[in-house]
Amino acid sequence: MALSYPTQPGDIDHLIADDHAIVERQFQHLEAGRGNRRVLVDQVSFELALHAFAEETVLYPIWPELGMTDEHDDAEHEHQQIKELLVTLGRTEPGEQEFEEALSKLIGVVRHHVDDEESDELPEFRSKAGPERMAELGKKFLAAKRMAPTRPHPNAPDEGIAERIAGMLAKPLDHVRDMLSGKQKEMATDASGLLDPQAQAIVDAHSSLGPLPFEILEPDQARKQPGPKEAVQKVMAERGIDGPEPVGSVEDIVIPDAAGGQMRMRVYKPIGAAEGPLPVIMWIHGGGWVLFDIDDHYDDSCRGLCNKTGAMVVSPDYRRAPEAVFPASHDDVLTAYRWTAEHAAELGGDPSRIGIGGESVGGNMAPATVLQLAQAGERVPDAVVCVYPVTTGEQFGESMEDAADARPLNRALLSWMAMHEFEGKPEAAKDPRIALLDWSREQRASMPPTLVITDERDVLRSQGQQFAQDLEAAGVATTHQSYAGVMHEFFGAAAVLDKAEQAQQEAAQHFLRAFGAARPAVGATPSGSTAL
Repeated sequence: MALSYPTQPGDIDHLIADDHAIVERQFQHLEAGRGNRRVLVDQVSFELALHAFAEETVLYPIWPELGMTDEHDDAEHEHQQIKELLVTLGRTEPGEQEFEEALSKLIGVVRHHVDDEESDELPEFRSKAGPERMAELGKKFLAAKRMAPTRPHPNAPDEGIAERIAGMLAKPLDHVRDMLSGKQKEMATDASGLLDPQAQAIVDAHSSLGPLPFEILEPDQARKQPGPKEAVQKVMAERGIDGPEPVGSVEDIVIPDAAGGQMRMRVYKPIGAAEGPLPVIMWIHGGGWVLFDIDDHYDDSCRGLCNKTGAMVVSPDYRRAPEAVFPASHDDVLTAYRWTAEHAAELGGDPSRIGIGGESVGGNMAPATVLQLAQAGERVPDAVVCVYPVTTGEQFGESMEDAADARPLNRALLSWMAMHEFEGKPEAAKDPRIALLDWSREQRASMPPTLVITDERDVLRSQGQQFAQDLEAAGVATTHQSYAGVMHEFFGAAAVLDKAEQAQQEAAQHFLRAFGAARPAVGATPSGSTAL
């Protein structure tokens, strides 16, 4: 199922549909007999507990006011059935008859509930409440999830005044919260069984750090959660691997941003840098325009590319949402690129050999920057690398379904990021800097040789694949590399993930071909150089 009408990422019906898609995919893993059955059911219970609590405290109390009394009663009845089944699943184990029968019933009840909501109840609610109210209720929906007990109890009342919601509603749910005690460290892993062992170790490590779901937190709370960097560092420590990867030098400089202020830009130079000016790569970090900065996971990507290409790598620390919404990040990246092209020689770089690339939203802003340079009649970079890029503001392609539950980026987190980046700017998703899939053939043809890297367990996989196909059809020299068995954010994990090392090598060779340069020799740190 899916909503048959357009929504904004922060609308309550949009957020509800995201939750539905995540749980449906987890059900499909369970039906197929793949993955960790116990963890999958615990994750489903966690998802449904948060979802039910938020619906019962924010959405359902409004329905009778709008003449939706029958719908309200039906939804409450189905939630009651779901809670009872989840309690049974919590006290039984996979393989036991009672567990398997309860699971089969749960899947049937939830699918019927989802069909009712998405086909009838949510469209009716939107038409009666008005689309402008959906975003306000979406914020309340996420806030309710933040205060929700983590496991539902069948005797929990379904609604009430604020005191009753905060007190009586929470108290009976403590029973099922206790049932998840000690399992929090499994909640953020990928239990599908679809990752290769090295990738699984990374998502397991991240989950073991006990992060709360990014997609229900306020941005400042989410930024304090452990992320991909901490996950990789944990695996490295377990394997006795030192890090980060040494390079010749690392320096933070200050350059103008697009708003009349300043931003940091990190400059990496390789070990044993060649004589003469170095080719330059601008690498743009990801994080959904909300999370992460140049100190995070993407530092490892920059170090790897620096050594594999022998180029200078620069990475701008652009402004983020919600403090600075679209197009602030894009404007800062464009400003940083122009500054780099103008001042490359001062940094020891070659302004005639510059490439650009990035990961996730960085993989969006790299081609967006090229488009703006081309439209302004300026010299475009020699090459572009887009690693699991955002290429549309729409929920595009089959990966929105088959990777809805993926980690670390699931469908709900993608919507959360867009909600903050486009807040107050609903038209932003149609802007050509976001909607790369809407480019004309002429716009696509402005791109230099482009490498697009996608991965299997990623909601962005389909839109990255489509972007590569569009560029190739427009006559752009395009390479698309897809990596099976790995997840979003894999590219910077070369220290512990072979496919990340392969992807970095692929990106390095793409840049080197464009620069007309040979691959640098790999050797010991030369005398007089500094490895950082």
